[in-house]
Amino acid sequence: MILADKIIRLRKQLAWSQEELAEKMGVSRQSVSKWESTNSIPDLNKIIKLADIFDVSTDFLLRDDMDTAEYLGEGKESDIAQISLEQALKYVDIKMEVAYLIAKGVALCVCSAVPLFFLVAMAETNQFNLSGDMAAALGIAGILAMVSVGVSFFLKTTQFERDLALIDSERFELSFGVHSVITEKLQSFTGVYHKRLSLGISLFIFSAMPLLFVAILSGRSEMPLLMLIVMLLMIAIGIYAVLPVTTKFKAYNDILKEGDHEVGKSRSTKRAEMLAAFYWPLLVAVYLGWSLWTMNWGVTWIIWPVGAAAFAALVGLMNLLDKGASRQV
Repeated sequence: MILADKIIRLRKQLAWSQEELAEKMGVSRQSVSKWESTNSIPDLNKIIKLADIFDVSTDFLLRDDMDTAEYLGEGKESDIAQISLEQALKYVDIKMEVAYLIAKGVALCVCSAVPLFFLVAMAETNQFNLSGDMAAALGIAGILAMVSVGVSFFLKTTQFERDLALIDSERFELSFGVHSVITEKLQSFTGVYHKRLSLGISLFIFSAMPLLFVAILSGRSEMPLLMLIVMLLMIAIGIYAVLPVTTKFKAYNDILKEGDHEVGKSRSTKRAEMLAAFYWPLLVAVYLGWSLWTMNWGVTWIIWPVGAAAFAALVGLMNLLDKGASRQV
């Protein structure tokens, strides 16, 4: 085990952050980060000070063939869980499974209006012998069915909470060699992550373009409805492209942090996910109800940017109230 891995391991055993170790050493956090990433090596005086702080021998720090620390102070025990490579990879796999369930649920909720738009468009062009009322009734039934299936995907994610709790909520340290393997996997995945993220963002940005072109160039009444379908499908594809890769990227980083993340942050993330599971299907229902009531689809789309801003504000308010409650305690 090299010096960098030993510094990481000993720091994690004492549940110290890089900032805390830097403060005890009288150096900057960047210096500690460079030691742990093998970008620099502490000088001899720093090695001696590290040995004193960690209560180990300098031989242990300097000799790569020594993998077990010989503690100078007896009786120190660490109750931090050890995460093996198998556990770390299983965590990533479960995170991906959860991400795909959430992506399917969100995509179904977003696309729940597609059958309605299609049937109303067909009714306006007298296709399939559909009346406007029949098209609306069938479309609403389709919305309810797709949202129900989407919500069922959200509910399925709760079965994985126990398997994810150790890394998501507790302090832990990685077994020997795990840090380097996960770092290598993260580096090889980064290129895929940026490509998929760029694809998803591009789909979100350009999703409204077909609708705008049709509104300007076409006078046919059914075309805006068909382009709304295209817009929703592009958004759903973007979500399906972005959510799994961002989840995998974050999972690798959470493992490498080895429990340095705050438990409060994990709780706030879970609250945001629970809010999203309720909020977005409700917003879809409000949007469709308003649109069907007014039949002014060219105006009611404004609910999406307003709803997105409101969601961000609600999450921020929840975090603010949580911080205020923590201070009072």
